[in-house]
Amino acid sequence: MDIKGISLRGLEVFEALARSGSVVKTSQDTGLSQPAVSQQLRNLEAALATSLIDHSCRPMQLTPAGRNFLRHTVAALAELRLATAGASRIDLGHLSQLNIGLITDFDDNLTPHLVRILNENVADCSFHLISSHSHDLVPMVADGRLHMAICASTSETFDNLLEFPLVRDPLVLVKPRDVASTPHDLLQGVSDVPLLRYTDEQLIARQIELHLATQKQSHSKLFEIRSHMTLISMVAQGIGWTVTSAAGLMRAKDLHDKITIHPLPGTGASRQISLYIRSDWGADVPQDIANAVRNLIERHIITPAHTQMPWLENHLELLDHEAEK
Repeated sequence: MDIKGISLRGLEVFEALARSGSVVKTSQDTGLSQPAVSQQLRNLEAALATSLIDHSCRPMQLTPAGRNFLRHTVAALAELRLATAGASRIDLGHLSQLNIGLITDFDDNLTPHLVRILNENVADCSFHLISSHSHDLVPMVADGRLHMAICASTSETFDNLLEFPLVRDPLVLVKPRDVASTPHDLLQGVSDVPLLRYTDEQLIARQIELHLATQKQSHSKLFEIRSHMTLISMVAQGIGWTVTSAAGLMRAKDLHDKITIHPLPGTGASRQISLYIRSDWGADVPQDIANAVRNLIERHIITPAHTQMPWLENHLELLDHEAEK
């Protein structure tokens, strides 16, 4: 690959250098000599007409342009690796069916694209997709009913699971567009518009309740709704207001003209979305799938959300490989 002086080797070297911060370590990881590593980086920076690495720091650190370019590099290399992997790389052995679990937040805007990527790269295998809640999906991966799941990170640990952080998903306040009450008034109970809650067994409900308790805010449990889409629909119809996640809210974009979305006052509360996968997969497969999912999340959730709500830019964000350490 050579696009305006950008080579595949250069991208691989940049990814390795960004990960290690060391020319010596990158040389060992890539099999190139140290001068060759430095030359690949110079060629890449020349092609982009910008500095990617701050060479004055030890270990080396990325410049702002380098951090931005790294996100695209990791995503592009992940999809390329999946595209060239074939059955020899994604080895499901004797399995004829791949069981995948996803939280309902991603039913519409992520699942079809993920299935397309896997279908193009997994031979002789059908797909069984399950939409459920995070507290149900993680144990299903652990006991073998699912091969992988994309869901909110839980506090549970399982020896046979790998967890790959994908995205930091902030909590936001959502109210009907024609309700004049401010987010502060709603949270303080000054308004007579009720809070619509998730049901208690859901992980997001516990996270929201913890935040409200931290802010010393208490609200009656007049409405408890299990379905995310039903909850947002009720807000759109003016029945009440709610606290939900930014990524999940992008699934309800058809209702956005009937609601207003606000930062949640107080310290930034968020959940982490992760890929859970059994540890008996090949060494490279889980990381490649995680990177491919990050790319899909950025393209179909984060970018549209940032366009609509620029204030989410430093809150709804990918968690790259550095977050896994």
